[in-house]
Amino acid sequence: QVQLVESGGGLVQTGGSLRLSCAASGRILSSYAMAWFRQAPGKERESVAAISWNGGNTYYVDSVKERFTISRDHAKNTLYLQMNSLKPEDTAVYYCAAAWSGTYYPALPTKANEYTYWGQGTQVTVSS
Repeated sequence: QVQLVESGGGLVQTGGSLRLSCAASGRILSSYAMAWFRQAPGKERESVAAISWNGGNTYYVDSVKERFTISRDHAKNTLYLQMNSLKPEDTAVYYCAAAWSGTYYPALPTKANEYTYWGQGTQVTVSS
């Protein structure tokens, strides 16, 4: 069983930065694609960014391109999301997720229903 625990959320002003972390336990995730999703009140869960098992392939939703960077550290079994130039519309609960790469390789899964394991979420609030 895989456990994912997000951290790093908080309250930040417009233009500020935050770095989210997602620590995995229970299994080494070096063969898993991983992703960040977010869900704002009253909205559907949205894919924000995804990264392949080896970090060689990444995906970003258009609204965060050039502002967010997804990365992973296999040695620490941890996923990161560096968020810069934050905007009020980035306010949401952010979730990390993991999916076995063998199911989709060479494609990179980006949809919520393609991911098996989920964290509990961390709140990000951007004030205007």
